[in-house]
Amino acid sequence: MDRSSQIIRTSWIGIIANVLLAAFKAGVGVLASSVAIVMDAVNNLSDALSSVITIVGTKLSQRPADRKHPFGFGRIEYFSAIIIAVIVLTAGITSLIESIKKIINPTTPSYSTVTLIVIIVAIVVKLVLGQYVKKRGEQLKSDALIASGSDALFDAIITLATLISAGVMLLWGVSLDGILGALISLVIIKAGIEMLASPVNELLGAKVSPELLSQIKREVASFDGVRGVFDIILHNYGPDVQIGSLHINVLDTMDAHQIHGLTRRISEEMFARHGIIMTVGIYAVATGENRRAELQHTVMQALAANEHIEQVHGFYYFADEHRISVDVVPDLTIHDDAAFVEELKAVIQPLVPDEHVSIVIDHNYSE
Repeated sequence: MDRSSQIIRTSWIGIIANVLLAAFKAGVGVLASSVAIVMDAVNNLSDALSSVITIVGTKLSQRPADRKHPFGFGRIEYFSAIIIAVIVLTAGITSLIESIKKIINPTTPSYSTVTLIVIIVAIVVKLVLGQYVKKRGEQLKSDALIASGSDALFDAIITLATLISAGVMLLWGVSLDGILGALISLVIIKAGIEMLASPVNELLGAKVSPELLSQIKREVASFDGVRGVFDIILHNYGPDVQIGSLHINVLDTMDAHQIHGLTRRISEEMFARHGIIMTVGIYAVATGENRRAELQHTVMQALAANEHIEQVHGFYYFADEHRISVDVVPDLTIHDDAAFVEELKAVIQPLVPDEHVSIVIDHNYSE
């Protein structure tokens, strides 16, 4: 079963559980002539909405790529997670408002044995459902499922607070509905904001995980002929589609056919292992005893000695133009790129007086 099918299956379990819980509450409510329990059953039907949104979002994300959307519709999953997070956030804010009203104008709730049984059953069902859905969401890397599972868990926490409040009321005659409700509402609001942050960050272009970055570097560096890996950039078009690029150092003694074979093997390996559509560029490392190798050694060594430079790569010598081009990655203390370039040129130019020096400020978009 593929990832999308597993997400849909898990969401259907959420819908079925909420419907069964709603049917149980409705049946008990009718037998006990309790309008409150019947209305709570209706609320459980609305709780199934997050699972419905997850299914719809997953189905839409599976639409094949077209000319207007060449990378597919995988990012729709993030919109599903955002909608569910907004639902959780809205529920938290609404609950906070109602809790504050109860604190200002406290009321004395009445609880029966039937009500307490319904509350306990609801807590157990929602805890089990929430834990299951959230765990599956983490396993499948689905923000929508994680948000849906969290929604169920918060329902369980709210209901548990109701149970605690009922116990305190029955034992000591003190109503804690408003205070407990306000505290839990704040927790839900905080969690809703955090749930919202994850898919929003993915849509904005979140940084790739350090673990994946290190793994890609190790795997690419292990290929024969690769003398360095640089400029890794990854774009996320949904959990199943990543587009990326990187540069590798190769010796200038390699011919076009050898380079083509090497880059092709790397691209195939990245797709097979990580599902990443990777474009591989090259930097040629000068070898032998010639002007190009001499200039490369002089310039790279001088730049690497600068305490504010984290990385130097991409050296190229345009012999017909007497021009040197090189990329540098400065550390975070450098804020004025233009001024830093002039500072570096002032150091390098005297070392190569017959050449024009072109320094490109590069940025590390992944690390």
